[in-house]
Amino acid sequence: MNALPSTPPHHWRAPRLSWRFWPVFQRNLLVWRKLALPSLVGNIAEPLIWLLAFGYGMGMLVGQVTVSGPDGVALAVPYLLFLASGAICMSAMNAASFEALYSAYSRMQVQKTWDGILNAPVTLDDIVLAEMLWATFKALFTVCAILGVILVLGISQAPTLWLALPVLLLLGITFSCLALIFNALAHGYDFFTYYFTLFLTPMMFLSGVFFPREQLPALVYAVSELLPLTHGVALVRPLFLNQWPADAALHLAVLAGYAVVAFWIALALTRKRFAR
Repeated sequence: MNALPSTPPHHWRAPRLSWRFWPVFQRNLLVWRKLALPSLVGNIAEPLIWLLAFGYGMGMLVGQVTVSGPDGVALAVPYLLFLASGAICMSAMNAASFEALYSAYSRMQVQKTWDGILNAPVTLDDIVLAEMLWATFKALFTVCAILGVILVLGISQAPTLWLALPVLLLLGITFSCLALIFNALAHGYDFFTYYFTLFLTPMMFLSGVFFPREQLPALVYAVSELLPLTHGVALVRPLFLNQWPADAALHLAVLAGYAVVAFWIALALTRKRFAR
């Protein structure tokens, strides 16, 4: 008598998380410690080039840009400060995305590290959580280094500057979760080119990193309102200007919503991939 086929796993069930993610996080940390210095240089080199080339070079031509303050009053802001507050958000996005894509895919598919970890009493849910938190840590590490440079150069000395760190942490979580969706779908490194080229790069130019979004056409401006980086910049830039962000609760809720939904989707797709 033939056995009945087993019921297929419910990939979309609620995440089952535990503290067993911590050894996986520690494993990534121990491996990374050997490459910490080259990693630091690689993570901050590009944003610093953007900051110095555009901030000082373009800033000499542009001078100041006008932004809307939390109370609706127009403010004239030096372009270097305007760019720095957007570039640090862009850096959090890029650092989290790179780690949750290329590095996570290497551990999952190429090195088969995840397969080895699953032989221990650790679930796939815990591994995905650890990868998300590890990518977030790398993003926070990068933005702290860039923030140090901003302070040394005297670009901003606002007391509220330090309040940007929790926002950048949430931004790292959000983009780590989004990147893990594409990690679960990828069949090679080339697949990530689509994510960077078609999603992250347009977002950099539509989210107010390099110029005020008010200059965008009405339709494009409306689309930019839906982008997670837009809400991160809207929270961080006022803090660089020693002001409180307008509609802070809304921006935080949007970023948190993106993170929760994206993590659930990423986990479900990863479960489906490993169930094959």
